[in-house]
Amino acid sequence: MESATETADAAARAPADADAAAPGARSGAGKGRSRPRRRVPTGSPAGGLVLGGLVLGGLVLGGVLLCLPGEEAGRPAPGPAQGARAQAAVRTGTAAALPDLAVLIGEHEARVRARPEDARSWAVLGAAYVEHGRRTADAAALYPKAERALRTSLSVRPAGNTEALVGLAALANARRDFPAARSWGEAARKRAPKRWTVYPQLIDAYTGLGDHKRAKTALDRLLELRSGPAALGRAAAVYRDEGRREDAAAALSDAAAGSAAPVERAAWLERAGQLAFERGDREPALRYFQEAVRLDPDQRAAQAGRGRALAALGRTAEALAAYRAALAGQPLPQYALELGELYESLGMPGAARAQYDLLRERVRREAAGGVDGALVLGRFEADHGDPAAAVRRLLAQWRRQPGIEVADALGWALHRAGRHEEGLRYAVIATDRAHEGTVRSAPYLWHRGMIERQLRREGAARRHLEEALRINPYFSPLHARTARTALVALGEPSVARVPDFS
Repeated sequence: MESATETADAAARAPADADAAAPGARSGAGKGRSRPRRRVPTGSPAGGLVLGGLVLGGLVLGGVLLCLPGEEAGRPAPGPAQGARAQAAVRTGTAAALPDLAVLIGEHEARVRARPEDARSWAVLGAAYVEHGRRTADAAALYPKAERALRTSLSVRPAGNTEALVGLAALANARRDFPAARSWGEAARKRAPKRWTVYPQLIDAYTGLGDHKRAKTALDRLLELRSGPAALGRAAAVYRDEGRREDAAAALSDAAAGSAAPVERAAWLERAGQLAFERGDREPALRYFQEAVRLDPDQRAAQAGRGRALAALGRTAEALAAYRAALAGQPLPQYALELGELYESLGMPGAARAQYDLLRERVRREAAGGVDGALVLGRFEADHGDPAAAVRRLLAQWRRQPGIEVADALGWALHRAGRHEEGLRYAVIATDRAHEGTVRSAPYLWHRGMIERQLRREGAARRHLEEALRINPYFSPLHARTARTALVALGEPSVARVPDFS
């Protein structure tokens, strides 16, 4: 029997031009602005191609999924409802359980084989492939299938097919192709400005391009159209990028409390754990991550988060096991980099090299699925490989999508390559509010402080290293130690240099 993707290839031979889609898609968005109102204590587990090429916004955002009576936390109830649950999730950008996604994909592959002219089923199938690929890090196998399905949907129904346009924006965000995500998202907004599911993808795209004003405008529009966990979770990401950590924590607390399905709640708790760890709250972060894994055993980002928090607490054997569990289910290059650096901090260079080899292999494999791995590979090369190669890679990335993450990585790579003055310029962009560098990030400030120390700007270096360690003294098992050593070497400000005004 012909496979769904083979059917997609046949149907997609006609060009699918997103600009051919006409306005008029209905919006099922509810109205009403949602703002964080309730704050759960930090320690409580309750309380992120060219128009021809394409991506997903990594943050799992949520509508409300139904949890059937008697359903155990973390395990969806078996039966036909699984496909319906997953379809509700992927159509609203919500976290979906892997078993539910498998059912949904099987149902819609059968449906499009029987009815290849069913544009909506093609769009749902494409979105399901994106979500499954994101959750399993199987971009090479699933993202090309997703693109074929979504383009087939557009070729079958080019006019008013906002669902396929949103799916293509999501795929582009997943591939870290933010210019393409912006193009698809803006095409979708033009056709259906009141469809709320357009705006999370635009927020991700604008953020990846360093356009924080437009990201905030898109969030404001989302909050006008939608209330509930989906809007709160997206708001939390924007607040975090603006340096408003308390507002972000409150929004995530409300999103988790308002989630009806265990898998959705687990996604928000994982985000809350990330936020807690970023500010150095090791124990609360660990509790968030553990609760997320209890609710959804396939929540691999929470497993990696457990590794991070456990390493910061000195529980290294457990940390290593948590990272291995994360990599077993979602072998992302970033997890391999973190595990390699943990091994390196423990004096295990052979084990570290094995993880760095895995990182390179995973970047190559993801590239086959269209994923842009320049950022993680540039970070790796700057510290553990060829800094000059990192500079070339990251400069190209900066020209194409100049986000804050890229500015930080490029500044550090330039410093590691001996180009300290140039490196400082980008480090300032990543950390200076005048340049939208409002994320209060310990690694970013550590990078800036170390560059300033090299340039003998001792006062600024001392200030930024102290701030990095104040925000999160455990930001890296390898690099936090370097930051402390550098700060001690700088010593106290010299009284001899103070002018005598007497």
